[in-house]
Amino acid sequence: MATTTPTRGAYTPPPGGSGAVSNGRGTWRSRLWRFDDKASPYAYIAPFFLIFGAFGLYPLLYTGWIALHRVEMTGLDQSEWVGLDNFSRILQDAEFWTAVSNTFIIGVISTVPQLLVALGLAHLLNYKLRASTFWRTVILTPYATSVATAALVFALVFRADGGILNWVLHFFGAGNIDWGNGTWTSKIAISVIVIWRWTGYNALIYLAAMQAVPTDLYEAAAIDGATRWQQFRKVTIPSLRPTILFTIVISTIGSMQLFGEPLLLQGGTLGSIGGSEHQYETLSIYLFNYGWKLGHLGPAAAVAWAMLVLLLLIALINWIVGRFVRKNAA
Repeated sequence: MATTTPTRGAYTPPPGGSGAVSNGRGTWRSRLWRFDDKASPYAYIAPFFLIFGAFGLYPLLYTGWIALHRVEMTGLDQSEWVGLDNFSRILQDAEFWTAVSNTFIIGVISTVPQLLVALGLAHLLNYKLRASTFWRTVILTPYATSVATAALVFALVFRADGGILNWVLHFFGAGNIDWGNGTWTSKIAISVIVIWRWTGYNALIYLAAMQAVPTDLYEAAAIDGATRWQQFRKVTIPSLRPTILFTIVISTIGSMQLFGEPLLLQGGTLGSIGGSEHQYETLSIYLFNYGWKLGHLGPAAAVAWAMLVLLLLIALINWIVGRFVRKNAA
C-alpha cells in the first residue's frame, strides 16, 4: 500500500481547527456588513422622521382631535365630543369669510408686486456689478429683520397722526390718511410690510436660478440680434418657470400665515382683533382671537384645519396651472 509523504512546508489544518474559526469569523463579518448596508440608510433618516413625528405629525393629528371636541382654555383636561359642530360653527360665521377674503386680497396685492420686483432686481444683479456681494447682502437685510421690528417701524410710518408717510404726502397736497382704519389702506399697509421683507429673499432665489442658465443660450440669442429685453423674455423667463412656480407656492403659503404684520400694524392696540371693523383681520388673527382671546380651542383648531385645506386647494391650482404652462411651452 502506497503512502503519501507530506510536502515540506505544507500545512494541513486539523478538523475543526483554526480554519473553521477563520471561516466563522468571515461569515459573521459578512452578515454584519450586510446588516449595516441595509440598516444604515434607515438610521441616517430616522432623526428626521422622529423630529417630524414629534413636532409635525403629532400636533397636526392632535389639532384634528381638538377640532372634533369642545375644549376650553380654562379646562384643557376636559373635552366633549361635538363632531363637526366646530367646522359648522366657523363656516356659518360671517367673520370667518371676512378673514378669508382679507387673507386672499392681501396675499394677491403683496405676492404679485413682490415677485415682479424680485425678478427685476435679480435680473440687474445678474450682470457684472461692482461690489455685487454688498448689494446682494443689502437686499437680503430686510429678510433678516424680525417681524415685530419691521411691523412696529412701519406702524410709525403709517400712523394717521404724525406718521412719516402722511407728513410726506402733506407736501403734495394730500390730507391725512387713516391707514389703519381704512378698508383698502390697511391692506395696502400690510402688503407694503410683506413686500419690503420678502422681496430680497425671492430676488436671491431668482438670481441663483439665473446663474444656472447656460450662457450659450444668451450668446445664441445675441447672435440672432435679440436685445437684452428680448433675451430676458425669451431665454430667462422660460428657464425660470419652475423657480417662479416655487416662489408663488411659497409666497402663497406665507400669505396664508400672515400674523405678525396685521397684529402689530397699529402698534398692537387694535391689531389683535384685525382692526376696528375687522378690515384687515386674516385667518391667523381670526384663529388667535378664537383660541387665545375667547379661549375656545375647538373652533380655533377647526380654523387651522380649514387653513390647511385652503393651502392644499391653492397648491393644487398652482400645480394645474404649472402643468398647463409646461404643456403649452413644449
